[in-house]
Amino acid sequence: MNMQPSDDVFASEHWVEHLSDGTAVLIRPLRAQDHERDKRFMGALNYEVRRFRFLAGFSGGLPNMAVQLMDVDYRERMAYVALTHKAGQLCQIGVSRYAAIPGSSNCECAVAVCEHWQRKGLGRLLMAHLIDAARRNGYQHMVSRDLSNNYAMHRLVKTLGFTSRYIGGDVTEIFHELDLQK
Repeated sequence: MNMQPSDDVFASEHWVEHLSDGTAVLIRPLRAQDHERDKRFMGALNYEVRRFRFLAGFSGGLPNMAVQLMDVDYRERMAYVALTHKAGQLCQIGVSRYAAIPGSSNCECAVAVCEHWQRKGLGRLLMAHLIDAARRNGYQHMVSRDLSNNYAMHRLVKTLGFTSRYIGGDVTEIFHELDLQK
């Protein structure tokens, strides 16, 4: 019998977390009604953040990726958003995502945080919730393929217990992996 949590459990979970500067942020699963906000968030990321997140810069925005990124089913594709209030409106300041790797029991992850909100622990919080969800869904490993000069990601995954290695002698990209069974 499958003892996985229901989609309703994932959809309704949320946390109010405090960043290193004391700012409170809401972290919760990405929902269908977040589509426009998430699209604006991803489009507003600076070139460097987009290049590290997607291994490409997309100077003209995110071509046809918004729909794919919003396709969250809480099992094979999961995403958490970080929200804060700005001028009376909820504003997205970060997102973490994983997607199942077809034909395996592994998932690939990514995280993006607005430049102004970096170095406050938000990426670590978003990834910690994502890792917990991947474990609950029975994944064995979480992986990330990143540019080797993405030093922020290197520091982040190291603090979360990932191991890292170059891919086939190519030093332009690095492969990070977390054993979720530990």
